[in-house]
Amino acid sequence: MAESLPEHDRILQEIESTDTACVGPTLRSVYDDQPNAHQKFMEKLDACIRNHDREIEKMCNFHHQGFVDAITELLKVRADAEKLKVQVTDTNRRLQDAGKEVIAQTEEIIRCRVQQRNITTVVEKLQLCLPVLEMYSKLKEQMSVKRYYSALKTMEQLENLYLPRVSQYRFCQIMIENLPKLREEIKEISMSDLKDFLESIRKHSDRIGETAMKQAQQQKTFSTALQKQNNVNYGRNMHLGRNRILDSKNEITLKRTFEDEDEHEEEVLTAQDLVDFSPVYRCLHIYSVLGDGEIFENYYRKQRRKQARLVLQPQSSMHETVEGYRRYFSQIVGFFVVEDHILHVTQGLVTRTYTDELWNMALSKIIAVLRTHSSYCSDPDLVLELKNLIVVFADTLQGYGFPVNRLFDLLFEIRDQYNETLLKKWSGLFRDIFEADNYSPIPVANEEEYRIVISKFPFQDPELDKQSFPKKLPMSQSVPQIYMQVKEFIYASLKFSESLHRSSTEIDDMLRKSTNLLLTRTLSSCLQNLIKKPHIGLTELVQIIINTTHLEHACKYLEDFISNITNISQLTVHTARLYGLSTFKDARHAAEGEIYTKLNQKIDEFIQIADYDWTMSESDGRASGYLMDLINFLRSTFQVFTHLPGKVAQTACMSACQHLSMSLMQMLLDSELKQISMGAIQQFNLDVIQCELFASSEPVPGFQGDTLQLAFIDLRQLLDLFMVWDWSTYLADYGQATSKYLRVNPSTALTLLEKMKDSSKKNNIFAQFRKNDRDKQKLIETVVKQLRSLVNGMSQHT
Repeated sequence: MAESLPEHDRILQEIESTDTACVGPTLRSVYDDQPNAHQKFMEKLDACIRNHDREIEKMCNFHHQGFVDAITELLKVRADAEKLKVQVTDTNRRLQDAGKEVIAQTEEIIRCRVQQRNITTVVEKLQLCLPVLEMYSKLKEQMSVKRYYSALKTMEQLENLYLPRVSQYRFCQIMIENLPKLREEIKEISMSDLKDFLESIRKHSDRIGETAMKQAQQQKTFSTALQKQNNVNYGRNMHLGRNRILDSKNEITLKRTFEDEDEHEEEVLTAQDLVDFSPVYRCLHIYSVLGDGEIFENYYRKQRRKQARLVLQPQSSMHETVEGYRRYFSQIVGFFVVEDHILHVTQGLVTRTYTDELWNMALSKIIAVLRTHSSYCSDPDLVLELKNLIVVFADTLQGYGFPVNRLFDLLFEIRDQYNETLLKKWSGLFRDIFEADNYSPIPVANEEEYRIVISKFPFQDPELDKQSFPKKLPMSQSVPQIYMQVKEFIYASLKFSESLHRSSTEIDDMLRKSTNLLLTRTLSSCLQNLIKKPHIGLTELVQIIINTTHLEHACKYLEDFISNITNISQLTVHTARLYGLSTFKDARHAAEGEIYTKLNQKIDEFIQIADYDWTMSESDGRASGYLMDLINFLRSTFQVFTHLPGKVAQTACMSACQHLSMSLMQMLLDSELKQISMGAIQQFNLDVIQCELFASSEPVPGFQGDTLQLAFIDLRQLLDLFMVWDWSTYLADYGQATSKYLRVNPSTALTLLEKMKDSSKKNNIFAQFRKNDRDKQKLIETVVKQLRSLVNGMSQHT
């Protein structure tokens, strides 16, 4: 029991000193102790409460008097408080009445201050919005005046600088929504302008190209004039080229004068003067600002490639006129002048690699087109103009930095074609000259006419110079004309060789080669055809031989002429030679052969009119009429041959006599002739005698001894054998070199003897002398047998 009491004291102390929330564990310990512990604790608790009540009562008793004093003092203050309350209420009333006006003024001040604050806020906000609105207004104005690049810059400033400051306002959102639309509008407008520009330059390409080519040509003309002015000795040794060169110099001087005058009147136009390039710049800047520069670049290049293909497509009739070629070249030059301008004034829109690629594609197409269309040109003047256009075209584009070597290589192909057209043209000129020629020596009545002829043809003959006027030059009118035309051909070839950027040696070589073609092919062909024409007689052939001789001698003057033009000495190792010598020699040989042929044909014509009576009993005592006409013809013909070289005349005379001898022999041995009488033999002998007399009369000088008479030796020995009837000698000496009848062939003698044997049988002219007739027939039969044995022996030996 004594132990439980201190424990209850401890619990009470804990309850008094512990927070009410933590009393639970302490009270639980009361119930966990011994039985009746709760009752005991309650008792202890009541005792404790009574102790505290006693202490409170003691304390209240101690302070009661002070409390009573305080109440008494409070009652005394109550009356003063009431009085003060009345005074405060009255003061408050009077203060409220006085403050009503102040309150009204204060409220007005507050309202004004609020308005002022609002105004300040509005001003501040307007100061933020006004630049935005001003920039937007500026944007609209730039759009209206088509300053699209500036408009894009304004949009960029709006988006990056101004709009973010006032993004909370609704009008700002509207602007932000409109800006992409404006950008698209600008892109569409600029693209439309670009399309209009592309269409414009497509239309103006020919004008741009024409202007560029004209300027290049003027520059080239000026340079050429300076070069020729420095070379004052150019072509002085030309026969006819002197006046032409002086005229060309005068033309150049006049052209330079006119150009100097026009310099003050007309400015040099460029591509930028003819076409407004601002749409390209605008569009490029706009797309660059919008970040679509690559898209614009690809679009521009794609469209220009399409235009290039259209420009490079020629008209089907382009080859018919030079204007077609000029328009074609002008469009191409204009196209690449524009591209070059774009290359130099923009960055990245086109590059040198792109233009080079485009040019290489175009160059291949141009070369193919020119190669095709130039092949249709048959007029050398048109081909020459085409060459000049190609040179100006190449020089123009070369001035802009485009490689043009392939064009000059193409010109060498066209040069061969040009030479072909020249050869065709000159073939016609040669034919006309030959057709118009009278094939007779040129008559000159006085010194002036003589000078005119030798000014056209280098003719020198001291013997002829000694003769008095009037006189005749040996050649016909075609010779100086042919010579002049050959020089004109050289001039025409030179025209093509100019401006090809080739050395004088190469030009000299080209001229000589083309001249050789003219001589060896064209002129040679014309001469050969002329010689073969049926209406060309012996007189014309003789004159042709004389003409070719003089033309052959003139070849060295043509070589000098070419050397004077090109200033290349003939002593140069690589200098080609003219083949005119062989050309004229071949023509002369052909003419000589034709003379021989025509002489033989004429002889055959006379032989065909021969009318022998092969059964006549005795001769007429004189030569046949046809033969005398033939001899007279030959005599007059050979008189014309006096101007021919000696060997030609001698060969013609020998050929004619041999052909005549052969024709007479064939007449005797003709298989259709079945019988020949002795009288016919005698008549035939008279004709052969006339032929021998003609041969011995030396119709053509230069034969030694009886050389010409040997042409009739076969006939002479055969006729002598039958006239003398010397068969014993013939048979005895046959095969010996000293035989009197060495040229008589046994088969020939046998054929003629059989014809006479048949005639003796039918015409019994020895009827009154039958014994002699029988002896004659026996002799003939014996000779025939022996001749047959000789013929058989010859065939077996063969």
